[in-house]
Amino acid sequence: MKRIDGRKDNELREIKIKRDYIEYAEGSVLIEVGKTKLICAASVEDRVPQFLRGSGSGWITAEYSMLPRSTPVRTFRDSTIGRVKGRTHEIQRLIGRSLRAVVDLDKIGDRTIWIDCDVIQADGGTRTAAITGACIALYDCLNKMVSQGKIIDLPIIDFVGATSVGLVNGEILLDLCFEEDNKAQADMNVVITSKGDIVEIQVTAEDKPLSKDIFQKMLKVAEEGIKKIINIQSDLIGKDIDKLKR
Repeated sequence: MKRIDGRKDNELREIKIKRDYIEYAEGSVLIEVGKTKLICAASVEDRVPQFLRGSGSGWITAEYSMLPRSTPVRTFRDSTIGRVKGRTHEIQRLIGRSLRAVVDLDKIGDRTIWIDCDVIQADGGTRTAAITGACIALYDCLNKMVSQGKIIDLPIIDFVGATSVGLVNGEILLDLCFEEDNKAQADMNVVITSKGDIVEIQVTAEDKPLSKDIFQKMLKVAEEGIKKIINIQSDLIGKDIDKLKR
C-alpha cells in the first residue's frame, strides 16, 4: 500500500533534534519526528522520593503533557479537568522506566532528575518520540553535572530509543503517523537499548488476536528502526555507543 507521506513500509519519519532548546534547563531538546514535535527538558532536584531516602540511590521520573492546540481539535489541560488522565500517567511511567533502564542511579547520589516532555504538535508517536528526545536531554543534563563536579562519572550506560509499528490493511508499517495508527488492526510501541535489550513492548490488537508470527515480524521491523534512531542519538552527541557500554 502507498503510505500517506510516501514512505516505505519500513522507513522512519524524518527525525530532527535540536539541543539546548531551553536556556534554563540542565538539558533540553526540541525533537521532531515527522509532524510530531516535543520539547524535552531535564532538571535536577537535590532530593529523592521518600522511599529512596538514605539509600544513596538517585531517581529519574517524568511528566508528560500535550498543549491544548497540539491536536486538530483543542485538548483540555489536565489542570482544567482537575485530574491527571490515565493515559498521561501511563506515558509518564513509561518514559521514567525507559530512562532509568540506561542509567546507574547509584552514581547520581541523593538527587532526582525530572524529565518534562511537552507535546507542541501531535501526529502520532508522541510517547516514543518523548523517550528518544528525553534520552538526549538526560545525557546533556548528566554531562553538565559531571562538568560542574556534582558527580564524578557519567552514569549513562547505554542509549535507549523507541518507535511504533503497526499492522495496517494487512501490512506492517514502521513509525505510524496518527492517521495510520487510527486505521491499524494492531499497533505496538517498542523501547529498546543500543545493546538490543528490550525495556518495554506495548502491543494491542484491535479487531482480532495477533498471531505470534506477525508479532515477531512487527518486533523485527521495530528493532531495525530503533537501531537507526540510536545511531542518530549517537551521532548527535559525538560519542561511540560502545564507549557507554559497561
